[in-house]
Amino acid sequence: MTDKRARNEIIKENSHQLRGTLAEGLDNVITGDIAEDDHQLIKFHGSYIQDDRDVRGERAKKKLEKAFSFMLRLRIPGGLVTPKQWLALDAIASNYANGTLRLTTRETFQYHGVIKSNLRRTMQAINAAALDTIAACGDVNRNVMTAANPYLSKAHRQAYELGKAISEHLLPKTGAYHEIWLDGEKVEDKSRKAGAAEEPLYGIHYLPRKFKTVIAVPPDNDVDIFAHCLGFIAIVEKGEVTGWNVTVGGGMGMTHGDTNTFPRTADHLGYCKLEQAVDVAEKVLTVQRDWGNRESRPRARLKYTVEDRGIDAFRNEVEKRLGYKLGKPKPYTFTGTGDPLGWRQSLDAKKGEDKAWNLTLFVENGRIKDRPGHSLRTALREIAEAGLCDFVCTSNQNVILANVAQKFKAKIEAALKAHGIHISVSSGLRGNSMACVSLPTCGLALAESERFLPELITALEDSLDKAGLRDDDIVIRMTGCPNGCARPYLAEIGLVGRNPGLYNLYLGAAFDGTRLSKLYAQDVGKERIIALLEPIFVKYAKERKPGEHFGDFTIRAGYVAATKAGNQFHADVKLA
Repeated sequence: MTDKRARNEIIKENSHQLRGTLAEGLDNVITGDIAEDDHQLIKFHGSYIQDDRDVRGERAKKKLEKAFSFMLRLRIPGGLVTPKQWLALDAIASNYANGTLRLTTRETFQYHGVIKSNLRRTMQAINAAALDTIAACGDVNRNVMTAANPYLSKAHRQAYELGKAISEHLLPKTGAYHEIWLDGEKVEDKSRKAGAAEEPLYGIHYLPRKFKTVIAVPPDNDVDIFAHCLGFIAIVEKGEVTGWNVTVGGGMGMTHGDTNTFPRTADHLGYCKLEQAVDVAEKVLTVQRDWGNRESRPRARLKYTVEDRGIDAFRNEVEKRLGYKLGKPKPYTFTGTGDPLGWRQSLDAKKGEDKAWNLTLFVENGRIKDRPGHSLRTALREIAEAGLCDFVCTSNQNVILANVAQKFKAKIEAALKAHGIHISVSSGLRGNSMACVSLPTCGLALAESERFLPELITALEDSLDKAGLRDDDIVIRMTGCPNGCARPYLAEIGLVGRNPGLYNLYLGAAFDGTRLSKLYAQDVGKERIIALLEPIFVKYAKERKPGEHFGDFTIRAGYVAATKAGNQFHADVKLA
């Protein structure tokens, strides 16, 4: 009988709980590569193997091996790090990576350019900072995102604590990570042969695909709750979370030309009490473990499980495993998906106490580095050395200098100014922008993203000036491929790479993250993008209704049809 399972399922089954031949591969000094199957297994340890595509052709001509290196992604539920941890992470960037810290769209850091001989040292340095990379990638529950900044209010702290609890509860239990990277004590062979003994929740096959969990505190939808497999929306009464609305079945990735794949916004599953949330998270994950598609990787995400089975059947199965019913979702309101930039006071304080301050800094495409006249990395290092605040990574690739005492505000502002860092941004469009890394390191990239979006925005700012819209908040996001790491299908202007220099242009997503966009133009380059958007900006400025956002206007004005569900993403497309 033919085994119809995807190849990754076989790899996981034979991996001895994610060990594979990783340990042996790290010791092989002849190559910078690792075994092909280990390319998949190392993801569970928080790493991807990559190569520098800028030099791939030149090296091939010289019959040299590709310029292999590794990307490492940290697991930091809620994105909060201390000044001491920030300094450790900054040092790792210099000692082992490419000299930059990359904030991701999942409230954590990535390192790029770590060569194989430095992998163990890097992992050990991360561990010494009381952090890790376990399950930051792979077919498991990944880094849990929570509403930005636990210092903002009691409700935000509750969201943060839930995120940490879910992250720990759904963490793989295999000893492979400690054995391979930290020289931990090996698990006996009999335990390995027992299969699921090491993984009571995941078993030997783990999940069919990656699983993403997020937690939001209205009115901010900064985590893009509807873009993820599992979400918890805080229901807040008198400043405290009293329970959670639960969402399931969101996801961004698709494949160009395959209408059987599509991005999808999550459905409301129900409402749970505070103490039930971790249990609900586990049961949703186990239903996906058992129901998810293990034959077709492109259709293996939870969004397709919910799409194919239906939300009612999925809810019934979750409730069966819980042993109790979920309540009906309670009312809430989201107002936007971006980060409020600049200074913001904490909302809670005991009587007679000063409220702490929090500064959200825009970090273009999440890349923390020094460049002439703009030494962001050095400025943040000096602030950390002075112990003036904690640091929070946001899901919009920005950083929050959190829990700042009033007396330290001026010191922080002076440190930033000395290094050319401005709190303000050049436009509302730039302040609401995101891009994935893409070229030269991502093996899936079809076009530029991080290296191109800033240049495009600068050009679009001229168009915004013509329309008088420079300060208006408009969400723009770009990815180099259709997998959607920067969540472009929930951007009012989404750009997705198709070929070098060419993108699909999407319009019409909701500003609050509740509605997907629609394809407006295909295979457009820089000049065509500008030519298409400028007249829309002008018309929007002249004809918008009070409070009407750009994405809503593009639908009302007839540029695109509204996408009311993920399975309608490819429908009603009329290209410009």
